[in-house]
Amino acid sequence: MSVGIEIDDGLARVTLRRGAAGNAIDLEMARGLRDAARACAGESVSVRAVLLTGEGKSFCVGGDLAEFSRFSGGPLERHLLAVTDALHDALRTFAAGDAPVVAAVQGAVAGAGIGLAASADLTLAADDASFTTAYTRIGYSPDAGVSWFLPRLVGPKRALDLLLTNRRIAAAEAEAIGLVSRVVPADRLAAEALRTAEALRDGPTAAFGATRRLVATGQNADLGTQLDREARAIAAAAASAAGREGVAAFLDKRTPDFTRTATTA
Repeated sequence: MSVGIEIDDGLARVTLRRGAAGNAIDLEMARGLRDAARACAGESVSVRAVLLTGEGKSFCVGGDLAEFSRFSGGPLERHLLAVTDALHDALRTFAAGDAPVVAAVQGAVAGAGIGLAASADLTLAADDASFTTAYTRIGYSPDAGVSWFLPRLVGPKRALDLLLTNRRIAAAEAEAIGLVSRVVPADRLAAEALRTAEALRDGPTAAFGATRRLVATGQNADLGTQLDREARAIAAAAASAAGREGVAAFLDKRTPDFTRTATTA
């Protein structure tokens, strides 16, 4: 399997497993990511956080050009549509849930790998990571949500700089412009990403979901609309079991236990 998924105690660990190929995304991997996202959203499991990682030296170098080169003309167009349909369905499914997504990225992050990294709620980068969009270098345009996420994270001017010039940026610059959440030493990346994901797993899942949606919709909403959405969301959160537990724990000067209430609206 090119994508592994392990769900244990509310934490889903999704791993890209084509390390020898730089975790390049072929049709099998795109479908594997879609299946993993659907597994996280399934009613038979209770996923409260997702940790996305890639095996090997690089997180994800983008699409599998070796696979794509075996097609031409109409068959290539149909193949790329199949790849992007599966990959984009995975992104939509992860975004629609309450569980926050943490991505840990190392080595080369390019093309669709940028989209996977940018789509996560928190993205931790090893200090040896580097980023390049790479699409227009080969005559392609963006996929994997890059044209949506990148301008929102770094601004349209910087996004076009990265997309049109394909310049490679180091982890420190990626952090400075807002592409990643923070940079950690490469030898601590796995441990820090797991610690972060576990902390989110133990948090108020429904409130995380509401917060994710508010941030996403707030990008395009007018102030009045967003204030109304905030009012409805905070009122629902306050009335929920998690909200009541959070306030009680604060007043009792103890750590809240949200794991008992994570699935309660």
